[in-house]
Amino acid sequence: MGRLFGTDGVRGVANADLTAEMALGLSVAAAHVLAEAGTFAGHRPTAVVGRDPRASGEFLEAAVVAGLASAGVDVLRVGVLPTPAVAHLTGALGADLGVMLSASHNAMPDNGIKFFARGGHKLADELEDRIESVYEEHRTGAPWDRPTGAGVGRVRTYDEGFDQYVSHLLKALPNRLDGLKIVLDEAHGAAARVSPEAFSRAGAEVVTIGAEPDGLNINDGCGSTHLEQLRAAVLDHGADLGIAHDGDADRCLAVDHTGEEVDGDQILAVLALAMRERSTLRSDTVVATVMSNLGFKLALEREGLELVQTAVGDRYVLEEMKEKGYALGGEQSGHVIILDHATTGDGTLTGLLLAARIAETGRTLRDLASVMERLPQVLVNVPDVDKSRVGTSVELVSAVTEAERELGATGRVLLRPSGTEPLVRVMVEAADIDQARSVAGRLADTVKSALG
Repeated sequence: MGRLFGTDGVRGVANADLTAEMALGLSVAAAHVLAEAGTFAGHRPTAVVGRDPRASGEFLEAAVVAGLASAGVDVLRVGVLPTPAVAHLTGALGADLGVMLSASHNAMPDNGIKFFARGGHKLADELEDRIESVYEEHRTGAPWDRPTGAGVGRVRTYDEGFDQYVSHLLKALPNRLDGLKIVLDEAHGAAARVSPEAFSRAGAEVVTIGAEPDGLNINDGCGSTHLEQLRAAVLDHGADLGIAHDGDADRCLAVDHTGEEVDGDQILAVLALAMRERSTLRSDTVVATVMSNLGFKLALEREGLELVQTAVGDRYVLEEMKEKGYALGGEQSGHVIILDHATTGDGTLTGLLLAARIAETGRTLRDLASVMERLPQVLVNVPDVDKSRVGTSVELVSAVTEAERELGATGRVLLRPSGTEPLVRVMVEAADIDQARSVAGRLADTVKSALG
C-alpha cells in the first residue's frame, strides 16, 4: 500500500478512494495512536470536527464522528468552517485532536481528512505513519479494543465556534478597515459566511462573490485558482482590492484596484515590511519555499530582510518557523502563516492583515506590492520519467549547470520530482520571458532523454 498521508492529509475521490469505511477506520486509528502516545493521559479526550461544504463531507463527517465516539472520544461538531478555524478551535478549546474534512482547492469530487494535534498543530510525520500502520493492521483483521457503556464518546454540536473564530481574527488586526471597499471571492467554500462577517465587522464595505455553496460548486470556476471573476468584480464595483480564498480558506490571493493579481510572494513582502515596522518580524526573517519567485528574494535583500527557504509544502515552512521561532512564512500559492495568530495558513487572516496595511498607510495595494518585481517564471511538467534519478543523472546535472551559467545572477533553475505523480517539474526564472521559455524547453527535453 502506498502512503495514504500526503503533505496535507489524506485525499482522494470521495466514495471511491476515500470511503466512509476509511474515514471511520482512520479516525479510530488516530484515537488509538494518540492514546498510546500519552496525549489522552489522565482525562477523557475531546475532538473538534469541521468540514467544508462538499456534499461528500456530510457522510464523511458522520463516519469520522462515529469512529471517534466509538473509540471513546467526545466530539464537538463545529460544522462548515475553514481549516484554520478548526485548528484554532482545537487549541482554544483545549481539545486533544482536531479533524478537518476538505480537499482544499481540489474539484468537488475529491475530499480529504486532515488531523490536528493538541494546540491545533499538524501531526508529525511519525504520528501520521503510525496512524496509517494501525489503520492497515485493523483493516486486515486485527480487532479494535472498543469501550462500552459510559466509555463511549458523546457527540454534540458546537455552534459557538463561528463567533469565537471571527472574534479571534478581529483581535489580530492592528487597525480597522473603514473606508475600504473589498470584493471577497469565497470559492463557494468553507469561508462563505466567516470571511464576509469578519471583514464587515472590521469596517470594510464588502461585496461577495462565490459565497453560495450548494455542496457541488466548491472551487468551480472561482476562488484562488480562478481569479477571472474576482478581477471583473473589482473593476465593476470600483473596489480597492479583491481577496480570493480556496475551498477550505487556508490560502489567500489578491487583486489590486486595476485587476492585477497579487500573489503569495507579494503578499508576504507587504506583510513582512508591516511586521518589521511593528517589531513583530522576529529576526527580520521570512520563511518561504524553493518555488518562491527570485524577485521576492531580491526584494527582501534590498529591504535588509533575510529569506529562509524550505522544500515545497506549507508543512515544511511551518516546521522551520516553529523550530527557529520565526513569525512569518508562506508559499507563492497564497498559504501564509502568521505564527503569532495561527498554527496553519489562514486565508481570511491574511486578507484582513493585507487590507489593514492598505488602510493604515493610505497606499494602494498596487503601490505596496511594487516592493517586489516578479521575474518571469516558466514551469514545465515532464511526465512518465524516472523521477528518482533527478539528482544523480550526469547528463541532467551538466545541463542544469550550463543553464545556470547562461542565466547568471538574475535567473534560476529548479528541477523537482513530483511528490504524487511520475513526473519532474522544470522551473526556470529569468529577467526575460523568452529566455526563460527557451531554457525551460531545453531542460525539459533533456529530462525526457535522460530519465525517460
